[in-house]
Amino acid sequence: MEVTIARENTNAPVRGDDGPRINEEIRVREVRLIDETGENRGIVSIQEALRIADEAGLDLIEISPQATPPVCKVLDFGKYKYEMQKRKAEAKKNQKTVETKELKLRPMIDTHDYEVKVKQAKKFIAEGNKVKFTMRFKGRELSANDMGKNVLLRLVDDLENVAKIESEPKLEGKQMMMIVAPL
Repeated sequence: MEVTIARENTNAPVRGDDGPRINEEIRVREVRLIDETGENRGIVSIQEALRIADEAGLDLIEISPQATPPVCKVLDFGKYKYEMQKRKAEAKKNQKTVETKELKLRPMIDTHDYEVKVKQAKKFIAEGNKVKFTMRFKGRELSANDMGKNVLLRLVDDLENVAKIESEPKLEGKQMMMIVAPL
């Protein structure tokens, strides 16, 4: 009679810090080994891989735990962690976050004030940011909200060569909002 015992996934990392498994933490029978010179040694037993790493005075690091068998590399673990940290910082530095800048207007805006708002919007869009225009209504202005919508549509016409409408003007309570984004 043959008895089979179910084991939990041996390829799942067991480190608490979600880093790669190293040396004795690697619990598989055989691994695909890449030595310290970058040469592929093929599939070897875990004992043989640990011996090679020990002889080189380095660590055995599991690079790809999902592969069958897992891929391990002979490296200095401290140096490996430092390289990963540098790569992460570089990726973070290169990503651009798009901010949404807000400009507040009134329906009875004067010509000069309007031109200042257009100039600010163009500056924000040139920096790669979205611009949210908020038209605030007070008192009886709310009953004539088409005046506010006309101002927002005039803004769209003035910004048509640098921006596109992301969300059309819509009335929410006592204010009308519209978002434009760079082309």
